[in-house]
Amino acid sequence: MQTTHDPLDMQQYRVEKLPKRQKSKFEKWLAQAGLPLAIAAFVLFGYLIELPFLDHIEAGQITAKSAKKVFENIGLEAFIRNNHLMFALFMAAIILWITEAIPNYLTSLVLIVSLVLTGVLPEKEAYAQLGHPVMWLNIMSFVLASMLVATGVAKRLALWFILKFGKNASSIFLSFIVINLVLSAFISATTAKAAILLPIFMVIAAVYGAHSGAGKNNFGRSIVLQNLLNINLGAGAFVTGSGANLLAAALIAGATGTTVFFSDWLMAMLPVMVILMLLGYILAMRVLFPLKPEERLPQIEGGMERLQQEYEKLGKLSVDEIKAIVIFLLILAFWSTDKLHGISATAVAFVGAIVALFPGIGVVKWNDVDIPWHLMLFSAGAYALGAGFDATDLPSIMVNAFFDHLGIGNETPFWLIYVLLTGVMTFSALLFQSKTMRTMIFVPIAIGIANRFGYEVLSLALPVAFMIEHVYVLPFNSKPAALLYETDMYSYGDAFRFGFSMMIASWLVIILAGQTWFKFLGITPHGVFF
Repeated sequence: MQTTHDPLDMQQYRVEKLPKRQKSKFEKWLAQAGLPLAIAAFVLFGYLIELPFLDHIEAGQITAKSAKKVFENIGLEAFIRNNHLMFALFMAAIILWITEAIPNYLTSLVLIVSLVLTGVLPEKEAYAQLGHPVMWLNIMSFVLASMLVATGVAKRLALWFILKFGKNASSIFLSFIVINLVLSAFISATTAKAAILLPIFMVIAAVYGAHSGAGKNNFGRSIVLQNLLNINLGAGAFVTGSGANLLAAALIAGATGTTVFFSDWLMAMLPVMVILMLLGYILAMRVLFPLKPEERLPQIEGGMERLQQEYEKLGKLSVDEIKAIVIFLLILAFWSTDKLHGISATAVAFVGAIVALFPGIGVVKWNDVDIPWHLMLFSAGAYALGAGFDATDLPSIMVNAFFDHLGIGNETPFWLIYVLLTGVMTFSALLFQSKTMRTMIFVPIAIGIANRFGYEVLSLALPVAFMIEHVYVLPFNSKPAALLYETDMYSYGDAFRFGFSMMIASWLVIILAGQTWFKFLGITPHGVFF
């Protein structure tokens, strides 16, 4: 029996139902070269090549508490050996993640067991990363997102959204900026935001004639890549936007004896992130992915009238829809008031998911829950890599060697240190997969450098912390990036051109803000160039 394709059926946009991506010739070449390159990198850096910055580690250089304990337990020689192996595993994993020679989740599994077999991490610590609170937060958030899809709330919202703001393509893209900012104020998990928004913008993309695979067009590229950008930039506008932001604020507060309040972060970064979101919109719509005249109008048969009919078919809100909305709003309320009640975002999501799944009163069945387990395994590998860094202090050792090589000292002007630190923090996102790990590495380094050269800690550490959320360039840079890449609405090259351009723009904007807006707010009291 012939089935009819319905572009408004959100069930077809479940992560596990997304069609398999077709790789380009360049991606196929990368995939073929990836495995031998990764093996060669592991053998060369782990056993054959001498690395001076690793061969001459001194006890005083080690800053991470975990690494100090490891050093005391195993001694200098074994500690240096662990750093060599950690560096080799890091390089091999990066090559495999970039080339996608094997699936990303498989790279993570290989990495986890390799950290154990090489002795860099004990088994218990390596395997425990799958039980990290952030992992549970993501799993429970996917349950809640599935609740919105299964009950039809997400479809109703998408249709209302199109009918209200979908008079033309430009208004839709600008409206998503507003939606991302609103969600970011309440939701501290970027993956959860991506899971909630994905079915909505996929339906809108289908309405405007965009399809995955061979049916790619600039509307599809723009709507997915701009949402990926805005999901992350929105998180950067609020100190509660992600766990890494809260960690950075805590580290800075501990170093300065003051508090980085919600309003401090908001005043500094909300205007900056709005400017960057608008820059992303202009870059995508006017430069990289300009829309053809036909791509600016709905393409489904009957146009807006058909959408109006579909919306009317939904009728009044059902009981399950009302339950889903109430559960979701209560979760948002508890997430946004965590300072008052002290319950973690993970625990709140747990309770919400239990209620949503509970027989008799719940609104979604387990078989309707869409959890991308391959992304969870990929994330576990990234967290295991972070645990390996913590046990070896490798990132700090590398950064210090880099700064020593550049001759950074007391005579170095402030502007150069500011530019270097914000730049290293920004572009490190191309290699590191964990925002938490980048925060734990680079924010303390900024604090240490500020203290060493007599600068205000806030003037260096806070701008560095403001660059945490720029994790949207490559599919393995973050879970939302990996998730949205599965839509097959854009190529690796599309993501790199758009994402890397925005990364450079963001770095320049944070430098300009340091000289102007942050100076006005007193974060950089003398500006950057003094």
